[in-house]
Amino acid sequence: MSRQTSRIADPKKVNSELFNLTYGSLVSQLVKDYENPEDVNKNLDRMGYNIGIRIIEDFLARTNFPRCGDMRDAADKIQQAFKMYLGLNPSIGNWSGASDEFSLTFETTPFAEFVELPDSCSNLKYANILPGVIRGACEMVQIEVQSWIQQDTLKGDNVTEIRVRFIKKLEDAMPAGED
Repeated sequence: MSRQTSRIADPKKVNSELFNLTYGSLVSQLVKDYENPEDVNKNLDRMGYNIGIRIIEDFLARTNFPRCGDMRDAADKIQQAFKMYLGLNPSIGNWSGASDEFSLTFETTPFAEFVELPDSCSNLKYANILPGVIRGACEMVQIEVQSWIQQDTLKGDNVTEIRVRFIKKLEDAMPAGED
């Protein structure tokens, strides 16, 4: 007689394989819909941006972090968000001389599992949703950044690297008509 253990799964956690396959299906459908990899890249970035502007509220509520003091502080918080939401721990490095640009480097990412890009998709940035998430989240805390994929393991690079560049501090603005 086998003994069954009762494990109660956390309903907020998603199996990584399910995540990978679902994301892969999304990208595959975008490739079919748009045919041009550059259009797919733009749509992934836009989706990521929309996720970022929503997920930042959850992140701030869970962590109770104060406002970022500088880009090094922002980089640390972005690193912690990757750990919290995706179970990834990217390294932070390649800082610019002015400390306004840095890299998040991933040895492995769930976005690269089970994926092979066909030759027709050589310009596709498969994980382009991530720079969009970073951009959207930073914008919601009044930091305008530019982010992009610099290196990608799916393109033969040893690591996946996302560059983040500070553009400017955004001013708090009241919606039109409100005092």
